[in-house]
Amino acid sequence: MQALSPSPIPYTTCSSYSATTTPNPLRTRLIAPANPRLTVSNHSFSIRCNAAFSRYGTVGATRADWLSTCAIISSQQPPHAAADNTTNSSEPINGHRTLDLVPVPTTTATATATATTALKATNLPKPLSTDLSPAPMHGCTLRVAYQGVPGAYSEAAAGKAYPGCDAIPCDQFEVAFQAVELWISDRAVLPVENSLGGSIHRNYDLLLRHRLHIVGEVQLPVHHCLLGMPGVRKEFLTRVISHPQALAQCEHTLTELGLNVTREAVDDTAGAAEYVAVNGLRDTAAIASARAAKLYGLQILADGIQDDSGNVTRFVMLAREPIIPRTDRPFKTSIVFATHDNMEGKGTSSLFKVLSAFAFRNISLTKIESRPHRNRPIRLVDDANVGTAKHFEYMFYVDFEASLAESRAQNALAEVQEFTSFLRVLGSYPMDMSPWSPSSCDDQQ
Repeated sequence: MQALSPSPIPYTTCSSYSATTTPNPLRTRLIAPANPRLTVSNHSFSIRCNAAFSRYGTVGATRADWLSTCAIISSQQPPHAAADNTTNSSEPINGHRTLDLVPVPTTTATATATATTALKATNLPKPLSTDLSPAPMHGCTLRVAYQGVPGAYSEAAAGKAYPGCDAIPCDQFEVAFQAVELWISDRAVLPVENSLGGSIHRNYDLLLRHRLHIVGEVQLPVHHCLLGMPGVRKEFLTRVISHPQALAQCEHTLTELGLNVTREAVDDTAGAAEYVAVNGLRDTAAIASARAAKLYGLQILADGIQDDSGNVTRFVMLAREPIIPRTDRPFKTSIVFATHDNMEGKGTSSLFKVLSAFAFRNISLTKIESRPHRNRPIRLVDDANVGTAKHFEYMFYVDFEASLAESRAQNALAEVQEFTSFLRVLGSYPMDMSPWSPSSCDDQQ
């Protein structure tokens, strides 16, 4: 019988930051290299993690290498280093804190290099350090990664999941996964499904590719607004831009408003608002949240333009380590599995047998999603009558209402293993039981 626990976390490499040692090793910070792939704007930044790090002063390929390197750095601290209270802070720029760089001896060359790096790193919400203590035990504000720019619905979900957290924007979903794996952030909050648009398949694929654990969920009502430059009248608009799902969710309302506009898709809703504001586009409006209007100085031309007031997006909270399942409150468990090949008649009934393992124990399924198997997308089945048949191989994602601390859930998964070639528990976590109400403008403030 195969084990349910995942293998050790394989650390993904990163090129946006490198850990640089100084005469005071314990004050190491993640410093932007001379030519980083770091995009900085007045309101956002992005991190791209895709190149390798090396040893001594840098991140190793595995968690063990990372910890070993930091232990070596710590052991080299001089006795008087702890008394060094030197800091290097800068004034907030555009309402955002800047990166706290490592103090270095003041010379002409180093001062110039430090000033250049600080300029490139402006608007970073918080210094990124090599503190390896598990959150929130490090005593700092919890760092939560999300996809998008400030004002995105994902940022609002991060604030709802972890009130008072330090939200870290990432330009892509995968970068948010890597930020947690590389200890740049403590958690990630990412969308997995919407009540109107359905599942976000990209994040389901990333859940399988990475070794993070689901530790919670949060459901966020989505309240769309039509945003434009101050003084602009919606009758004179010629274009509306937003995320593809936001455009689809407001299609009928835009038509009812009598707007003769073209719809153009961009990466995210808040990014659309930022684009209109930065370029001063008076003929273009964006569909985004009320918070995005406040952040980027835009006017709300129309409020609550979603076609369905019951528009809700479900987000999952991800961490490096799983939480301990409990039975004193409702829990949900998420798994992914692949059934046996269609050999000796097993494949045709494997899925039914898997689902029966839950039905016999009165465990309710809240979701089942199939995705083509990337490593084996096609299965060939020989049949003398009709030749060679081709079938898709699938991975199945299932959510069920039970905690892994319950014996019925443990017995169900033990039976599921008998009919699957692959089984992985993505997480067992508390259900979001907060009262639901139709979205309003105040929810997005």
